Amino acid sequence: MIPTEINKNKKQQLAQTKPQNKILNKLLSLEIIAPIILGIIVLLTWEISVRVMNIPPYLFPSPILVFQTMIQEWNQLFASLLITVKITVVALVVAVVSGVLISMLFAQNKLIERSLFPYAVILQTTPIVAIAPLIIIWFKNNTFAALIFCAWIVAFFPIISNTTLGLNSVDKNLSDMFKLYGASRWQTLIYLRFPSALPYFLGGLKISGGLALIGAIVAEFVAGTGGTRSGIAYQILISSYNLEIPRMFAALFLTTGLGIVIFVLFTVLSDFLLKDWHESSVQKDS
Repeated sequence: MIPTEINKNKKQQLAQTKPQNKILNKLLSLEIIAPIILGIIVLLTWEISVRVMNIPPYLFPSPILVFQTMIQEWNQLFASLLITVKITVVALVVAVVSGVLISMLFAQNKLIERSLFPYAVILQTTPIVAIAPLIIIWFKNNTFAALIFCAWIVAFFPIISNTTLGLNSVDKNLSDMFKLYGASRWQTLIYLRFPSALPYFLGGLKISGGLALIGAIVAEFVAGTGGTRSGIAYQILISSYNLEIPRMFAALFLTTGLGIVIFVLFTVLSDFLLKDWHESSVQKDS
């Protein structure tokens, strides 16, 4: 009895340490360490070059000065970043909901897809910088809604394009089997088309996350809203106008960091949802 209990305890300990070892191996993997090492090399090269060439801060500040400025101006910069985050998240949610619903409509009827899809392309190819001032005028005093609308325009197309492609990329044999068993259109959509479209949708989501941030930044540039409701783009603008270049770089670093966080979050979500069945994630684990 005693050896059996010892073996059970060992098995339990091994079962507990396996997930921890997997996470540790993931964090210490080359795909994570390599970009970090490259980033450190770039920052060191940047710092040394600025010091050796004696470049003034108003032209090209050193990374240390940028990080010092970021710490000094943290309260104001972070508050502005949170406003940009809010615009980005709301615009992305609206883009996901509207994009998926329209993609479902496209998947049900080819005539509707061929009629409406060109207008989605037109919406995507219209320069947001050109129409943003007009959108802000249309929304009158509701600048926040105007900024969300601008960011939605930029983030909308990858969702609808990728999801529509995924819904139409169903295995023909599986589709014939569903027809053979008399599955309805909605049953085919939910149990066959949705799982088939999930990798495509997640790929579009990673693209749209970054585009929603870009759309929010561009819209904030055009709107030029100041005060307590100003986003991070306004801080970049006002810093460049005042020749506070280290502060401008600090705001840019925060914006870039936010874009990286968005991409990493959606990459983790994609790996989590696809890890047990899709080739893209199964091969990574192996």
